Amino acid sequence: MDIEKFREYCISKPCATEDFPFDEDLLTFRVCNKIFACIAMRNPELAVMKCDPERAIELREQYSAIEGAFHWNKKYWNQVRFNSDVSDKLILELVDHSYQEVVKKLSKKEREGIL
Repeated sequence: MDIEKFREYCISKPCATEDFPFDEDLLTFRVCNKIFACIAMRNPELAVMKCDPERAIELREQYSAIEGAFHWNKKYWNQVRFNSDVSDKLILELVDHSYQEVVKKLSKKEREGIL
């Protein structure tokens, strides 16, 4: 996985946007203004994504490249290292999962706007 493939996949999600809300380093991907993934330009081989808490624990136990995200609530956010023991296919599945975790918490009106 590389940063450009990751970025393209994230922004291909319905109603997804990207921005640099904190500084020029942290690129975030959002749906309805809620972050579902991010990547630091200074460390482009590491992505942060939201995850169901139980699945987050399972993934961390199964893959050495998946850890609780630094500076994020580790209960809900994982950081994933690219080009490691996590396949590109799984990384894209984790983007989908992260996106869905955020969408399911949106208001009914916001969810309907995405569809």
